[in-house]
Amino acid sequence: QVQLVESGGGLVQAGGSLRLSCAASGSIFSINAMGWYRQAPGNERELVAAISNGGRTYYGDSVKGRFTTFRDNAKNTLYLQMNSLKPEDTAMYYCAAWSGSRVVVTASAVGSWGQGTQVTVSS
Repeated sequence: QVQLVESGGGLVQAGGSLRLSCAASGSIFSINAMGWYRQAPGNERELVAAISNGGRTYYGDSVKGRFTTFRDNAKNTLYLQMNSLKPEDTAMYYCAAWSGSRVVVTASAVGSWGQGTQVTVSS
């Protein structure tokens, strides 16, 4: 099994920045890709950004040009740098890891989830 622990959420004003971190442990050899999902109240969980072991990345249309995800393999840690934050970015953010060959997967295909970290952007 893979354990994921997020940190770095909080309250920020619109236009500000936050960096989320996700530390992975356990059977990390089984991970092919990692990413960040978010879920706002009343909404489905959506994939925001993802990165494969080979470095391929995916970004949702709503965050392209503002968010960047990257990995520090020496630390087994995934990051999400969020710039130019907007109130509509407010959500619970979840770190996720999965096996298989795809960078983009539905939430049902995710193998491991973190506990989530709240991001709130005030206007």
